[in-house]
Amino acid sequence: MQTGVVAEVEIPVRAVLDVLPHRGTMLLLDAIERCTATEIDVRASVRSDAWYADADGAMPAWIGIELMAQAIAAQVGLCAMHAGGRARPGVLLGTNGYTAHCAAFAAGETLRIAARELLRSDEGHGAFECTIHIGERCCAQAVVKVYQPDDFQSFIQGSFSS
Repeated sequence: MQTGVVAEVEIPVRAVLDVLPHRGTMLLLDAIERCTATEIDVRASVRSDAWYADADGAMPAWIGIELMAQAIAAQVGLCAMHAGGRARPGVLLGTNGYTAHCAAFAAGETLRIAARELLRSDEGHGAFECTIHIGERCCAQAVVKVYQPDDFQSFIQGSFSS
């Protein structure tokens, strides 16, 4: 008996470096764990020697917004690559209701970041429901809004000339 629910097709994952343009200290994700056309699960480690580390080696919770943005970029990039295209740059427009349930993520912790697409327009706008977990505990959540223009260079130049 069919329930009417269609299982999402898994998209083959790749190394983070193959999908994201971030390099060096700005690459916060360690691995892509799972991806579908509308969801992604990634992993990141809190490094006590990183540029963001506080006196205790922890990652301030506000960095969670960037973790979420990188997870979204990985999902959008993997989907584009799976369809025969390439990952294209986009921008973070903002967040709605970013809530961190702790002030910082402790050094040595492994963070699981999940992003689930809520909407995506043909014009490149999108919204994703995102969470950050340590084990089973939800440490942060938000709706993140993004934009992926067709012509990123023109978009950026237009942003500075206005």
